[in-house]
Amino acid sequence: MPVRLRLARFGRKNLPFYRIFAADSRCPRDGKHIEILGHYDPIPGKDGNKHMGLDIRRIQYWLSVGAQPTKTVARLLGQAAVIPKPPPPQSEQRGPKKDMKAK
Repeated sequence: MPVRLRLARFGRKNLPFYRIFAADSRCPRDGKHIEILGHYDPIPGKDGNKHMGLDIRRIQYWLSVGAQPTKTVARLLGQAAVIPKPPPPQSEQRGPKKDMKAK
């Protein structure tokens, strides 16, 4: 059973709130989970900061038994210094389109 650390969306329209949890990778995003490991609020509060709460001990356990975080969760865990920060995404720089070359 491949386990992933990922986000489940809660909240209402235009006001999301996410829970970080361990789940079987074959289950849907908001489906059955094994354990809730934290939460993430992407909307800045009155202090201007985005809030995140993590159960670091349990996250380290799941990582030690082979759970793989998604890209977003890996970025959040890197910001919290639980794991090393992942490298920034590489943008593919392409040349101008053929139509643009002709003009």
